[in-house]
Order: sequence, then C-alpha cells, then structure tokens
Amino acid sequence: MAGQLVSREDVARVVKTLWEPVRARLSPGCARARLGHTGAHFADAAAELEGFARPLWGLVPLAAGGGRVDWEPILRGLTSGTDPDHEEFWGYAGDWDQRVVEMAAIGFALALVPEQVWEPLDSRARRNMTRWLGRANAVQLPDNNWYFFRVMVNEGLARVGATEHDPDAARHALDRLESFYLGNGWYSDGPTAQRDYYIGSAMHFYGLIYSRLAAQRDPERAQRFRQRAEGFTRDFAWWFATDGSALPFGRSLTYRFAQGAFWGALAFADVEALPWGQVKGLALRHLRWWMTRPNCDNGGVLTIGYGYPNLGMAEEYNSPGSPYWAMKSFLPLALPADHPFWTAEEARLPVLDGISAQPHPGMLLHRDSHTGHVFALSSGQQAAWPRHGAAKYAKFAYSTGFGFSVPSDGYGLERGTPDSMLALSDDGELYWRVRTTLEESRIDGELDGVRLYSRWRPWPDVEVETWLIPHPPWHIRVHRLRTQRPLWSAEGGYSLDRTGEGTHLIGPGHASAVYPAGGSGLIDLNVDLDETRDGEVIRLAPNTNLLHPRTVLPVLRAAHPPGEHWLRCAVLATTDRTKWTDDWSSRPEYDRRTIGRH
Repeated sequence: MAGQLVSREDVARVVKTLWEPVRARLSPGCARARLGHTGAHFADAAAELEGFARPLWGLVPLAAGGGRVDWEPILRGLTSGTDPDHEEFWGYAGDWDQRVVEMAAIGFALALVPEQVWEPLDSRARRNMTRWLGRANAVQLPDNNWYFFRVMVNEGLARVGATEHDPDAARHALDRLESFYLGNGWYSDGPTAQRDYYIGSAMHFYGLIYSRLAAQRDPERAQRFRQRAEGFTRDFAWWFATDGSALPFGRSLTYRFAQGAFWGALAFADVEALPWGQVKGLALRHLRWWMTRPNCDNGGVLTIGYGYPNLGMAEEYNSPGSPYWAMKSFLPLALPADHPFWTAEEARLPVLDGISAQPHPGMLLHRDSHTGHVFALSSGQQAAWPRHGAAKYAKFAYSTGFGFSVPSDGYGLERGTPDSMLALSDDGELYWRVRTTLEESRIDGELDGVRLYSRWRPWPDVEVETWLIPHPPWHIRVHRLRTQRPLWSAEGGYSLDRTGEGTHLIGPGHASAVYPAGGSGLIDLNVDLDETRDGEVIRLAPNTNLLHPRTVLPVLRAAHPPGEHWLRCAVLATTDRTKWTDDWSSRPEYDRRTIGRH
C-alpha cells in the first residue's frame, strides 16, 4: 500500500481500509467500538466511545470532499450512544471527562457534513445528541488543548442551530488557548514545560480548522491562527526525515501518523507556509512510511504502540481505540481534487543545512544530507509526567532512525534502558538514576558554537551539569559530576536494531556496534586523563525500544569516588552501514581548549 500512496484516491482507500475493521467490531447498537481488552484510566464506556468517534476524523473529510461513506452504522451509533434510555448510552460527561475529547469529532462532523450526520436523524435523536454534546460547555476541563474540544463542539452545534450552542463558552475557551502562545509559532499545551507533537497535532491542528470555519465570523483570530502556523512550519519541518519518518519524542506516540496531521491542516486552511509540493510531500511521505510498519493486529485494527504493537510505551490514557487519532492526517481529503495541495507535484523536503536551534522545545536538530536521518539534542523539558516521562522527554538525544527506549522495570541497565542517557548508581548494579527534572536549562552560543546546557540533581548530594554540543554526524557530551557519595556511571549511545549479523568493538574508552540497520558507538574523550571509562555493548530488554523489538546499546562505564569528575564523550549513529567506517574514522579529536570552551 505504501508504494501506491501517491494520490488523493490512494489516501481515501487507506481511510476505508482502516475503518472497516472498526466497523466490523461495533456493538449491536453501533455506539461502541470494542477493539481490544486492555484498559485505560477511564471507564469502558468512554473507551468504546473513543473507538467509535476517532475514525470520524478520517471519514468526515472523506465525505466532505465528495467521497462515499456508508453512514448507516454511524447514524445508528450516534442515536444509541446519546440516548439515556439505550443500553449503549455513553453517559453524560462530568468534569475532566474523556467523553469531552471524543465529542470534538462529532462536533467536527456536524460542522462539515450536517446533511449526512444530522439531517437524517429524527427529532428525538437530534435532541438527545445536542443535549449530550452541550455538556462540553458545562463541565470543568483540563487547562490545556482540551479547550479546543469545547470549540469544536460549539462549531458543530452552531452549524445545526442547536440551542445548546454557547458562543461565550467558545470565546472564553479560545481566549484561554491563545494565552498559551509563546511566540515564533509555538504554543505550550497549557501551563507546562512540555513541547511535543501536541503543538502541531492539537494546538495548530484545531486552530487551523477553526481558522477556516470561522474565517468570516472571527476574522482577526482566524488570521492569527494562520500566521502562527506559518511560523511553526519553519521549525517543525526539521522534525521529519527524508523518508517520511518523524522524530519519536514525547508522549502519545501511539497516535502514530497524527504526527504529520499539521501538514494536512495547513492545506485545509489554505496556508501555503511552504510550496504546496513540499507540504504534500511531507504529508504523503509520512503516511507512506507508516504504511510500511506493523501498525495493526491480524484483524487490521490499529494497535497500541509505535513502530510495532507495544503496551510498554503507552500512557495511562491509551485505550484500544486511542490510536485512531491517527486519522487526523486525512484532513486534506475534505479539499476538492483541484486544490493545489492535490494538483501539485510532490516535492522533496526543503534543503535544511547545519543546525536548527529551537529554544521553545529546548532542542538542537540536524538532518544528515546523505541519509536523511534526523537527530535532536534535547535539554529543555521536565519529565515528571507522564509514564516513562524521563525516557520520553529527558534523554540527551532523539533520532528518527534509532528511536528511543523505555524502561521495562527499575533493575539493572538492560531493563533500565539508558540509551542517550548518563545513568548513575550508588550500588553499581541494580538501581540507576537518570536525568528527569531540571534545575536549569538553556541554549548557549550562536552558529557553529551553539550548545545545550542543563543542571540536574539525581540525589540531593549529587549535582550534574551537562553540555550537549552538535558536531555532525557526531555530537559531544560533557558532564561535570559533583558527588558526596561513591557512584558508578554508565553512559549510553543510541540503541541499535540487532537484527541480523553484527559486530561489537569494545575496549578502554570506546564501544560500538554495527548491524545491517547501521552503526552506533561512543568514544571517551578523557583519553589523556585518569578517568577513562570502559566500553561495553549490552543487550537491552526486548520490546523496550519504540522502533525495534530487539536492540543493543554501546555503553561507557566507570566508578567515581566522592568529589568532582569531568566526563566527556563523542557519540555517533548512522543508518547507513556502508557509511559507518568513514563516519567513525572522522571522530572528533579531544582538544582540551575546544571542550573546555563549552
């Protein structure tokens, strides 16, 4: 399917292919999609509503653009699910309720295709539906992107003339959302330090939908949303590799190709932030990359996971229906076939040279001109939440080709998975701590001297200062460790897919591994000092890496008495095995003045 995904018709077929297994698992009244047996923190009624509603993000654009959708089961589901006397009633939303999240898809459907999802309903079903949706205006919401769900509901209620439409509630929600704007195209997702895919796939995605729906009614706000999206494009384009893969980073990665939903939202709102051929290329290459991955179970249902089915990386709010937010990427289907997004010839990524310093997410990004591989150095985000937050936000580096790993439990390096981390232990064997929350972080320098700095404290009597310095295709790490207790350290490079025959090279001051998937290694730059570390390659626990079920990890290890210690290393990974030898031989030489300057 991936090789054929080049046209509007191809994209429409993917929507139908993804919808059919869900449709086959609808309950007798069609209100609930029972897609699996795992649980989330909310009740099954809300989880099964999630499975029913999220495919609408693909089906509604398909219908709005003239595609054929059999609405009969969906109309039955809307009728059953909003009827308090029906056994499949979804229940009325309360404060901070998952049901409000899924209401947004139904509001979106009413706004775009009311003739197909509203007009066929009888008066009782209509009344039940608007009463049920109206709860979105009466309940407390988390102080983040959830306010957009209230906005989407009110767009739908307004379109069908429902008395539950509350323009004041919608306006207040929009005002609160705009208060999260940071500048340069970036929002925060509420009053947090996290900057991840929610900025593109939620804040900008819904904002761009609103900018089109409310262009005449709220022109100034609509224009602000459009201009901010243009600004975001300049940074966000760096997050995608030339093969279409996106940088695995942050939470909610089980939504998969929702990572690229921003590109389709630009098209929906007619924002030509890049030439249309480039926008189309970003959107379609991303979809094609995902179509090569084992995303579905044997019945064709999208699974919880990222590069393959994997419950270990999931959040507490991921139910079996959660992955269907991936359908957000199909928004361009609402556009006619003669829209320039569809008529443009797909173009390659814009040429992006050097390093992109992005202060809002606290990242330095580089795209390799030969392989297209993207890596990001990261030092700006707190990691106390969500599950495996340290792995998802606080590693030193993230990569489109190597992904990252989450712990399987808290015992030992193999299961603690310290890829792209400095792990510290006061027992040297079982318990290891990594960077989680930050006391200080910043981007320093300009042009070729740019670097990241962070200060963190794994114990009250242990302080670590870390500098991350891009030196493509390498990067350099420098740590100043001050400790009042004896410690052991293990510093990991990138985890590497160990499928096939591989070679490990280890010794004093170096560790590397080469497999068909590429090469990964790191070199201690303390070679002329007393604290040279020993190299090792370990096998990480299976199913801990987001992209590859089985991986190895090059590591540098050492013991440290109480006092001050400087740890320095150069880290390399490449997805082209044939290029590994040349890249490895280009290792940065240790220069006390160069490293000391940073």
